[in-house]
Amino acid sequence: MLSRVQSLGLRGVEGFPVLVELDLAGGLPSFATVGLPDSTVREARERVTSAVRNSGFKFPSRRITVNLSPARPRKEGSHYDLPIALAVLAASGQVPEGDWAKRWCFVGELSLDGRVRPVPGVLAMAESARAEGYTAIVVPSDNAAEAASAGLPALPVDDLREAARLLGGESPRVRAAAAAGPVPQREALLCDLSEVRGQPLAKRALEIAAAGGHNLLLIGPPGTGKSMIARRLPGLLPPLSEAETVEVTKVQSACGRPPSGGLVRTRPFRAPHHACSAAALVGGGPAARPGEACLAHGGVLFLDELPEFSRPSLEALRQPLEDRFVRVARARESLEYPSRFMLVAAANPCPCGYLGHPRKACSCPPRAVERYLGRLSGPLLDRIDLQIEMGPVDFADWASNAKAPASDRGSSAAVRKRGIAARTRQAQRWGEGAAAVNALVEPAVLRREAGATPAAFKALEAAQRMTALSARALDKVLRVARTIADLAGSAEVGASHVAEAVQFRALDKLRSYLAQQR
Repeated sequence: MLSRVQSLGLRGVEGFPVLVELDLAGGLPSFATVGLPDSTVREARERVTSAVRNSGFKFPSRRITVNLSPARPRKEGSHYDLPIALAVLAASGQVPEGDWAKRWCFVGELSLDGRVRPVPGVLAMAESARAEGYTAIVVPSDNAAEAASAGLPALPVDDLREAARLLGGESPRVRAAAAAGPVPQREALLCDLSEVRGQPLAKRALEIAAAGGHNLLLIGPPGTGKSMIARRLPGLLPPLSEAETVEVTKVQSACGRPPSGGLVRTRPFRAPHHACSAAALVGGGPAARPGEACLAHGGVLFLDELPEFSRPSLEALRQPLEDRFVRVARARESLEYPSRFMLVAAANPCPCGYLGHPRKACSCPPRAVERYLGRLSGPLLDRIDLQIEMGPVDFADWASNAKAPASDRGSSAAVRKRGIAARTRQAQRWGEGAAAVNALVEPAVLRREAGATPAAFKALEAAQRMTALSARALDKVLRVARTIADLAGSAEVGASHVAEAVQFRALDKLRSYLAQQR
């Protein structure tokens, strides 16, 4: 007896159709799965057997062969449990066959008592089901909101018995796609920039970074608020668009972090420890899993204690920063994960952390400081437009902030509003799309169309003479100056914008200082 049930697979963050074929034949009882299943799929035999029996059905004592077609893509995950169990029931005549076998597709993990458990990657699979022309997708109840976000009717089930009744003609519970509503209060409670005491230069740099999509490096002694500043950046970025929301949700769900409310509405913030490996940071390993750079897609990747990260880890970041995706290769195939994020890094100025501190003496010789800063990858620093030196907060700043209410102008909402206006001007200049920010424009296009005045070019020339800026550093100064002009509502880049942008080259100044100490 042969039965067929439609299901779906997951390759990276994209779904693909899988046909579950099951054959009951005479002979000694056995259960074999073919079609390049991984160990999780092969273990479905035990879960399906127990779930069928504990749900009140009879498990056939026959020779069972399960084929997952097409055979070539490797099948991974426990979401094949539900379609395999339904194929067993259909082949043994315990549920009626009908149009559902062609019109619906099924995903879900089974527990031993027959309950249907949630699985990762449902949004990507639901999008694939819609593209293939299926009329509905049967999913675990906990995944229903996520699946419905793809625009396909989602039929939630709690256990195998409910799924069987559904195939027997019982009216389904349909979860339709919910309209985009306000962000839940628990997600909307982001850290506010007005809570940061002092550090006006760092706050200004954060506003520029958010407005132009610039990567940011914070350099300063311990306790100056580098991490506090970095954690405010997601609240300064524009809200996710609908397309970005779907893309971020697909990545989070495929990485095993399915959202509880259907779609991810806030920008991710990832802060991996400096001891993490290159595979953990970018992706890889035996199972070709995505890393922190992928989980930060659409949001912020924060690397605290940047010089403490291993050289291979920092070098591995070059590809996602340049290409905006991560390619993870393994023996049989190569997977691509989107990885478009803003990088914020923090570092001490020296091994002891107190170089340049007004009240604590640095105990590091110049050579030790050079070696410490030399751990920073040159190609990685080339992709960081803003370098800020932060000092300790004065008592007067701390006390005034402690006593006075936060200024509306310095709140995250006010800064975000100014940043959105600046990004609107950039989109009008460079065109719509994720790359329509000053940080991602090609240098030749930037120099030609940034609108720099003759006075701005003279200011750039003067800055190069005084600070020995390289050609690449000049591009970064012009890039930042263009964002400063956008924040000011100016169509042209003037000398004042360049003068402000030059001060955000703290690492260049630090290295120049060390060269003078030799």
